[in-house]
Amino acid sequence: MRWRSRARPCLVLLLLLAASMVGSVAMASETALHQAAAADDAAKVTALLRQGAAIDVRDAGGRTALLLATHADAVEAARVLIAAGADVNAKDSQQDSPYLYAAAEGRLEILRLTLAAGADLRSTNRYGGTGLIPAAHHGHPDIVRELLRTAIDIDHVNRLGWTALLEAIILSDGGKVHVAILKMLLDAGADPNIADRDGVTPLAHARRRGYRDMVALLEAKNAR
Repeated sequence: MRWRSRARPCLVLLLLLAASMVGSVAMASETALHQAAAADDAAKVTALLRQGAAIDVRDAGGRTALLLATHADAVEAARVLIAAGADVNAKDSQQDSPYLYAAAEGRLEILRLTLAAGADLRSTNRYGGTGLIPAAHHGHPDIVRELLRTAIDIDHVNRLGWTALLEAIILSDGGKVHVAILKMLLDAGADPNIADRDGVTPLAHARRRGYRDMVALLEAKNAR
């Protein structure tokens, strides 16, 4: 009986130590996965996943390996991760997901991969905007074009009270890129008369800024 009573704490200690070692190995693999993804090392990403690295583990900022690959525009690493089942909608502490970040920052190839993998078109960023709104704001016509092929809500209003069409005017310099984006949105059926929270319409904003090409496009769509 005495032997058993002495052996039991030792056994518990050994089990805890073993669990700790397994956890350390797993964490090392997961850290390596984040690094490999950010470096676009698709071969290493593949190897780490085969070794059992947790595919959607988060770093201190809540970012998955796929989100880090998206940050780096690491297309091949992202392709491997998505094919292996990485969550394209997993958000970090800033409310960015691989899908939302790809849309906002012009990562076209990764955006296409996330869309094919079931990106949530209704998901929103920290400003309450869909992927289309920052794409219009940041001047990414290829992204806007790609998203307009989907069922995304073209007239979604974010927490600032702005649609993608409003942001293409208010947060732009009225140059050729944003004029092209405005035309895409209008041609796809965006409502030219959704005003901001102060009741200022897209046409009024364009006129105030002297954006003649935008004014012409809006007037052609009977904007008020």
